[in-house]
Amino acid sequence: MSIFKKIFGDPNKKVLQELNVFVEAVNQLEADFEKKNQDELRALTQQYITEIAELKTLEEKEKYLDKILAPAFAAVRESAKRTLRQRHFDVQILGAATLHQGNIAEMKTGEGKTLVATMAVYLNALLDQGVHVVTVNDYLARRDTSWMGQIYNYLGLKVSCLQNQGNSLLYDETAKKDVASESTEDDENIETLAFKVDQDFLRPCSRVEAYQAHITYGTNSEFGFDYLRDNMVAENKLKVQRGHHYYAIVDEVDSILIDEARTPLIISSPDTKSAEYYKKFAYLIPTLKVGEHYNLDEERHAVTLTEAGIERMESLLNVKNIYTEDVTLAFHLDQALKAYALYKLDRDYVVKDGEIIIVDQFTGRLMPGRRYSQGLHQAIEAKEGVEVKQESKTLATITIQNYFRMYHKLAGMTGTASTEAEEFNKIYNLEVTEIPTNKSIVRKDRPDVIYKSETGKFKALINTIREKYDQGQPVLVGTISIQKNEILSELLKKANIPHQILNAKQHEKEAQIIAQAGKLKAVTVATNMAGRGVDIVLGGNPVDPIEAEQVRKLGGLCVFGSERHEARRIDNQLRGRTGRQGDPGESQFFISLEDDLMRIFGSSRIKSLMDRLGLPDDLPITNRMISSSIEKAQERVEGHNFDIRKHLVEYDDVINKQRTAVYRERSKILDLWEAEEPLRDLILEMVKKEIKKVVEIHTAGSDWNLKEIKEVLQSMPISFDDAIFTDPQISTDKSALSEKLQKLAEEHYQTVTKDLDPEMIKQVERALLLRTIDNLWINHLDAIEHLRVGIGLRGYGQQDPLTEYKREAFAMYQALLEETDKQVVYNIYKIFISYQMQKQAAEKLSPVIKNVANAFQGARLQHETTNAFSASGMTRTEQPTKLNKADPYAGGRHQDQAADHYIPKDRDPESGQKVGRNDLCICGSGKKYKRCCGA
Repeated sequence: MSIFKKIFGDPNKKVLQELNVFVEAVNQLEADFEKKNQDELRALTQQYITEIAELKTLEEKEKYLDKILAPAFAAVRESAKRTLRQRHFDVQILGAATLHQGNIAEMKTGEGKTLVATMAVYLNALLDQGVHVVTVNDYLARRDTSWMGQIYNYLGLKVSCLQNQGNSLLYDETAKKDVASESTEDDENIETLAFKVDQDFLRPCSRVEAYQAHITYGTNSEFGFDYLRDNMVAENKLKVQRGHHYYAIVDEVDSILIDEARTPLIISSPDTKSAEYYKKFAYLIPTLKVGEHYNLDEERHAVTLTEAGIERMESLLNVKNIYTEDVTLAFHLDQALKAYALYKLDRDYVVKDGEIIIVDQFTGRLMPGRRYSQGLHQAIEAKEGVEVKQESKTLATITIQNYFRMYHKLAGMTGTASTEAEEFNKIYNLEVTEIPTNKSIVRKDRPDVIYKSETGKFKALINTIREKYDQGQPVLVGTISIQKNEILSELLKKANIPHQILNAKQHEKEAQIIAQAGKLKAVTVATNMAGRGVDIVLGGNPVDPIEAEQVRKLGGLCVFGSERHEARRIDNQLRGRTGRQGDPGESQFFISLEDDLMRIFGSSRIKSLMDRLGLPDDLPITNRMISSSIEKAQERVEGHNFDIRKHLVEYDDVINKQRTAVYRERSKILDLWEAEEPLRDLILEMVKKEIKKVVEIHTAGSDWNLKEIKEVLQSMPISFDDAIFTDPQISTDKSALSEKLQKLAEEHYQTVTKDLDPEMIKQVERALLLRTIDNLWINHLDAIEHLRVGIGLRGYGQQDPLTEYKREAFAMYQALLEETDKQVVYNIYKIFISYQMQKQAAEKLSPVIKNVANAFQGARLQHETTNAFSASGMTRTEQPTKLNKADPYAGGRHQDQAADHYIPKDRDPESGQKVGRNDLCICGSGKKYKRCCGA
């Protein structure tokens, strides 16, 4: 116990004592709720929802939730007993109360965290603000919706889940499959059927319907990307989220808020940069030698060219200076060198079906669809000889940290959070509460065995597995990478030891394999985090009570770690796979001085000591100095990774404020348009601001430059009379001149929009505003990223990079706002003048030709106004149409593409009604339609 705990007491113990009040209150209500039928429980739910809705402020509503916590928890406990035949333990109520308070509940593996969340979820769902439960993969989101959805549905709440590619599922009790054939003899372990019912009670639904449910399960990326996409739509009705973020419970909170926090969410589109550089460097880089041509720092994950390396590359490329002749040359060279020296096949990525797929370094899972940014992915593709795809251009981005900090209330649960308590508090303002186990842990955590070489370590590990296998005791071996996973599997094959290998390529397969790891003589080799979220039950799944008892007598599940992970909590999670709910078990780590952690971060003195002692490779030792060195190495890595995440969020905080402001302005435009409010006032405000700025610039000195002011007006273009500038009352008063020109601009706006369809005017105004904001924001993100990449060099000039980044990013944002106004102002008049010209030309056509022209007017007008939009950087597919209703989800993660608006030839251009075959043809020929245009 630390000196602080001795003096001030254990703060965690004090928190638990306060929470025990809720446990006692829930227990006292249990008998009363057992007497209530389903209708009464549902009526109670509806009563709570109605009473909460009548309260005005969020503060009042949250006080009401605290008031009804005990009866709400009691209702959930009773629902779970009736639907799942599970009863919440007292410690689970402690965990649920912790989640409701907006903190992290640390609960050991097997303590039923999935069930714990239901109480806090139900209570907060009564606000009908939407509760999001965040899982680590789609499979668990689907499983928990099907499994826990039975509890919510029994109480009258709707629950849904998000899946990848825009798919969603809604809980529907009529969709239940027949699971009667499953073994349910041991009700105490009925939860072990969880992995088998992942499709029960679920039916497809729209994304909007999924978010409108009281409770929505999904992965962090699905929630985050939906938020980004909602801020890229052309109409409010295409948004899927509710527009606010009230409450989220993050399952495996350490994995999501810490491990994945180093990778921001990015929606991108292909850019047009050439792949030739990557192919060229993939051929040249292997000729360089480490130490001579480049320096490799594995601890900092960095690689740099030496002077000799620079000279060699300049010679190979036949250039005098790679840093001055072509800026992109040095950039591509740097990325190619990183791809070659720092990123390894089957450790950081795999090649599958001709594609490079990233491997999650913490879970060992493949992450299809994700790509390294800044050209690194293309460099790896060239290195491995697969097709080099186009680089991407960022359309929208947000970090995991800033997405989850948008929630009014955030909570989480995991088996290992205390080692990262400082980060949770500093970044997310979350406190960690350690919840006691329901039954005492009897697992034996044996000391590490340390070997000089990796070969000796693996030999000893295989021999130990053989002993356990011969006895019948189940064994789970955790590895930190796919590469080590496969090496160990090959060694087991040579030793003729039957085993299951789990590389975490399919979440469903993960669950099924890991659920059987507790059977007699089972040997399972898995990446450390594979199958997380599924308990390993002794005797297998479905449970066999006789076999389970045999396994208990043998000592339970034996967990071996093939090496230490760089994060202590990952090691603790591996240990936690055994010894659940008071079951016996044992764990031990096999370590060699050649392991990456020891080789990169450990002390070289240890290896020197073992060399001097002359210890053989396969002789294990247990040494305090080595154990201390391992712990210090892990602490160093954890500190380094924390600094990376802290660094990321500090820089993203800058762009986050800008992103919030831009998205707010975008939403304002959509709200005004849909509320039938004129966007004209917003645009004219931009026009007036631009004119005022122009006048101030060109009348700043004693000599007014009226010629420049005239040229600006002509470029908009705004019609004016030269007499304005010779009026003595105006030509000497800048305020009067500015007001006169602003009034003139407003009158001209009315002139160019006169006689045009009001609905079409609104659509053009909306399209121009949105597309200008979107295009400039995309360019701004690109510029900000380039600024961030190079800002670190300011440190060499005795400048604080973060301070300089904030200063320059603010200046760039101010320029963005000015450029947005400018592009709208200098394009809006041109667009409407183009429409007026088309309208006037159409009116001069003969009646017969006019009818035909009208039939295709929408398409032609759109085509002929392309130049006006191109002036603001818009592409053909970004032009305004009658109604741009394209679904942004149809094309994956990218913004919608507008479809041409046209009138079919069998429709009357005025009424829009379909022309009958015996009606007169719409072209005016006098013939029947079937013998003319309809022939």
